[in-house]
Amino acid sequence: MSKQYETVIGLEVHVELATKTKIFCACSTAFGGAPNTHTCPVCTGMPGSLPVLNRQVVEYALAVGLATNCQINQYCKFDRKNYFYPDNPQNYQISQLYLPICHDGGVEIETASGKKTIGIHEIHMEEDAGKLIHDEWEDCSLVDYNRSGVPLIEIVSEPDMRSAEEVIAYLEKLRQTIQYLGASDCKLQEGSMRADVNLSVREVGSEKFGTRTEMKNINSFKAIAHAIEGERARQIELLEAGRKVIQETRRWDDNKESSFAMRSKEDAQDYRYFPDPDLTPVIISDEWIAEVKARQPELRSEKLARYKKEFDIPDYDADIITGSKKLADLFEAATAICKKPKKVSNWLMVETLRLLKENSMEPEDITFAPENLAKLVDLADAGTVNSSVAKEVFEHVFKENVDPEAYIEEHGLKTVNDEGALREVIEKIVAENPQSVEDYRGGKKKAIGFLVGQTMKAMKGKADPGSVNKILKEILEG
Repeated sequence: MSKQYETVIGLEVHVELATKTKIFCACSTAFGGAPNTHTCPVCTGMPGSLPVLNRQVVEYALAVGLATNCQINQYCKFDRKNYFYPDNPQNYQISQLYLPICHDGGVEIETASGKKTIGIHEIHMEEDAGKLIHDEWEDCSLVDYNRSGVPLIEIVSEPDMRSAEEVIAYLEKLRQTIQYLGASDCKLQEGSMRADVNLSVREVGSEKFGTRTEMKNINSFKAIAHAIEGERARQIELLEAGRKVIQETRRWDDNKESSFAMRSKEDAQDYRYFPDPDLTPVIISDEWIAEVKARQPELRSEKLARYKKEFDIPDYDADIITGSKKLADLFEAATAICKKPKKVSNWLMVETLRLLKENSMEPEDITFAPENLAKLVDLADAGTVNSSVAKEVFEHVFKENVDPEAYIEEHGLKTVNDEGALREVIEKIVAENPQSVEDYRGGKKKAIGFLVGQTMKAMKGKADPGSVNKILKEILEG
């Protein structure tokens, strides 16, 4: 009988914090920007320059630690992790090894077999490295230090996950929590959330961990799931062939759907960590913790419970909307204006999600104002525009954040409610389509659909379908 294997997975998740300036200097953290324009002597590692800690970084790290049920080290320090790499200008990275800011926490995830807690070993603050750009054409590597010194927190989980599904559920939970706190936008495609996957396999029933490998900086949930499946299969194949798994760092190539070895895995002593002599320890008072706690917003689970009590919307809608802070904020702001939660929810669940998907966008990329959504809900509700025109207008609200009222006015899209004018058009359509009239009167009730369509066409879509149906029936059955 073939052996059964269990996968053991732990994650190191790097999150870029949403501060305006870097962790140890006043340079901008904005994404993009021409290479090496967000730099100064501190973040390019010039001799004699001194780091000064950004207080906001500590506050964000504290907020994430408290929201993930961590203990806080009220006396914590920065250490130097020494290694040479072209994108690391000082030849060391300032991080925290011995006394990280948060430790021993955990978050609850939903799995197919119920709730499960994933332990968090620690959360520490550190600076990001620069970025190497490999120029194939010139056959050289260029370095951009804009990202160097951008503040990160690294969230190190316990090896508590057993499948790709659990890993994705854990990452979703972290991403939601951090976005709700406003500590980061967690955009995987911009690298503001990146995950390293530590994975090993062992025979089912074994207490001992297998040899683990680490796969670095995978930047989409889909790629992470693929990488886990691929690495699991690779390790099982090695073990089945009687070979050993080597502890190493591997790189996942999503295009080739396979991983390859980068380097053998270093241990902490290889980095010669020692306390950073330029930075004083960080002392976190009880008052400071209480202050950060008092500012914590309503997180997703609390929001979901409140929606179910407060708004008359389906549980499924509440679940999807609260899954993204951006959608939840939009929903609440628009509902506060038009007082129609069910209708706002429908616009978000149907049209907004459709347009996000068609444009390969995340909810965080939405740019339209809640005022404009609320206005459109009211206009559609009042019958000022019919549903198909409302959808057409919404596309412009979504893409260009137009004022729907002004747009409808400008493009003459108001529903024609003049019954006399409508009746005139319908009588003309009936006169021009004797066959459909005959079919309808002969019992083919579906024939009315063609006549409705012809009327809407003649009215350029600006008639109320209900009124069209009513008048048609009166004429056909009169």
